[in-house]
Amino acid sequence: MNEVVSQIAEKAGISPELAEKAIGMILGFLQREAADGPIARMIEAIPGASELVAQYNGEGAGGGGLLGGLMSAIGGGGIMGLGQQLMSQGLGMSEISTLAKETIAVARQHAGDETVDQVIASVPGLSQFA
Repeated sequence: MNEVVSQIAEKAGISPELAEKAIGMILGFLQREAADGPIARMIEAIPGASELVAQYNGEGAGGGGLLGGLMSAIGGGGIMGLGQQLMSQGLGMSEISTLAKETIAVARQHAGDETVDQVIASVPGLSQFA
């Protein structure tokens, strides 16, 4: 996954450490929100993705303390909630967009278009990043 993270970090213009955390958060979000079968296949197909999800899945997720609880309560979940979580890590919208598009592109390389399309179709608002 290091090679993949470095590639995505370079394209987004951020540090590999921040990219690793953001990718883990994105994949963790997808694991929670997307259809179970396709997302499981997608994460398993990307080398190192399971480890990133395990490491960063809880960061800023629904269990993110008071703020996480408030975001969920006011409907700040979903793709917008993920955007807020990534912004709280210091990422701007263009960096988040690049991260999402590059993560999807890597997923397509490893898991195939059909699986990734099923994941995208199962998460409202995700198609804008595909």
